[in-house]
Amino acid sequence: MRTTGDRIRQAVSFEVIGLLISVPLAAFAFGYSLEKTGVLGLIGATLATVWNYIFNLGFDHALKRFTGSTRKSIKLRVLHAFSFELGLLMAFLPIIAWWMEIELLEALLVDVSFAVFYLVYAFVFTWCYDTIFPDTDAAPPSGQ
Repeated sequence: MRTTGDRIRQAVSFEVIGLLISVPLAAFAFGYSLEKTGVLGLIGATLATVWNYIFNLGFDHALKRFTGSTRKSIKLRVLHAFSFELGLLMAFLPIIAWWMEIELLEALLVDVSFAVFYLVYAFVFTWCYDTIFPDTDAAPPSGQ
């Protein structure tokens, strides 16, 4: 199981790299100002960082309980990425509408766009992170 420090490093590095990529992309794609999109990105990153820590802790505990290991197969990585983004999508939608002063439908388009970006990004980032900073508990349980 990962340490608290490792989980914090993972969550913060995930959000910093994601912001550096997504904010300019979103400002360009939707025609919003970089400042307004940047603040929205910071709000989303803060929300996502807290959610990242809580979600990954719960996911790893469930995985360890049901499989005896925190090792993730490709199927589990896909499930992990989709379920993380779905939870974040629901929490972020009203914030986007409020901050950007747009209707919920337009906010949903922005939210889904961020979610699609972060869905792919989460899959790639987590795989890279697990490769660079392997979880010593991720080895298959003995006898398997």
